[in-house]
Amino acid sequence: MRLHRNLVFTVIDSLNFIFNEDEYADKVVARALKRDKRWGSNDRRFVAETIYDVVRWKRLYAEIAGVKEPFDRDNLWRMFAVWAVLRGYKLPDWKQLAGTPPRKIKGRFEELSKIRKYRESIPDWIDELGTRELGEATWEKEIAAQNEQAKVVLRVNTLKTSKSKLKAILEEMDIATETVQHYPDALVLKERANVFLTSAFKEGLFEVQDASSQRVVPLLDVQPGMRVVDACAGAGGKTLHMASLMQNKGQIIAMDLYESKMKQLKTRAKRNGAFNIEYRIIESNKAIKKLHEKADRVLIDAPCSGLGVLRRNPDAKWKLQPEFVDNIKKVQEEILTGYSRMVKPGGKLVYATCSVLPSENQEQVKKFLATESGKQFTLEKDQKILASTSGFDGFYMALLSRKN
Repeated sequence: MRLHRNLVFTVIDSLNFIFNEDEYADKVVARALKRDKRWGSNDRRFVAETIYDVVRWKRLYAEIAGVKEPFDRDNLWRMFAVWAVLRGYKLPDWKQLAGTPPRKIKGRFEELSKIRKYRESIPDWIDELGTRELGEATWEKEIAAQNEQAKVVLRVNTLKTSKSKLKAILEEMDIATETVQHYPDALVLKERANVFLTSAFKEGLFEVQDASSQRVVPLLDVQPGMRVVDACAGAGGKTLHMASLMQNKGQIIAMDLYESKMKQLKTRAKRNGAFNIEYRIIESNKAIKKLHEKADRVLIDAPCSGLGVLRRNPDAKWKLQPEFVDNIKKVQEEILTGYSRMVKPGGKLVYATCSVLPSENQEQVKKFLATESGKQFTLEKDQKILASTSGFDGFYMALLSRKN
């Protein structure tokens, strides 16, 4: 295996943006892939996967390389050299890689792999938090699973096609997929591919959405003709899932704090052929008060630590701070109390997060049910999904019904 200079320089530049300029890895990777139009799919895969690899294993590679933050370019090259040696690349005769000690790198890797915080490349505080909340044995498996590469999962847009038809369309494009039991609208790619460039995506035949995320909306039991509120809609993956399950009948009110998210959702909805969506920015509590007791169903896909989706967002390990986790729990409490008031008597609410921490999940629900607002609700069921047992993202969802 050979290393190509222009690809590696792109990786180094990208790591500099992520580690030293606090940019998000997904945006940096998207920009990097546009750097040279002559690159083929293998070149693009190398760039994307290498950037994500070094980000994912930052602590381990920095420790092996003997470098500390902030990383200058020499430090980044030393970390890249560690990656290349551990991946079995023959190092070229470049001045940036001169003096790389392969035997020492492999020896340090063996030593550090015995210590979990290095082996799984995580900050001490996240390791301590995960152990405290999930227990040693479960956390050990979960953090290992969170360091595996995420599968690419599609959700079929049933407003425009069926699973079998989409499978056949993608096969004609040499994109092989497989179905997953108990996930009626999911197709998993057998090999990674840039599905966003396909005509099937541009025609709105599918969205990219992890299988665990696809379980949230069915739990809410939305039906055609209902009035449904997606209270933390974001860019609208679950809003669009609702539209397809409701067959475009009834009303979906998609709400978010940020207009930029609503713009993304409008673009996606147009592509999906979803036209029963109304968009509302939450500028104050008035937006919520107007809907008190007016919704058949309410989805609260709450902001959270994101500790269930680290395989998808490995840079979150380094951006996340303990104070954020403490603060987001207070926000979750406020949202659950305030937004639950939109549910009609006899209606239903789903509270969901992409976290695996009980303190953000079942403990929040338990706390809510003990409040004045919560006493009007009954917990029907909840689902705790771990990456280590499901093979997909870590998620939590609870279905609450409001008493008549």
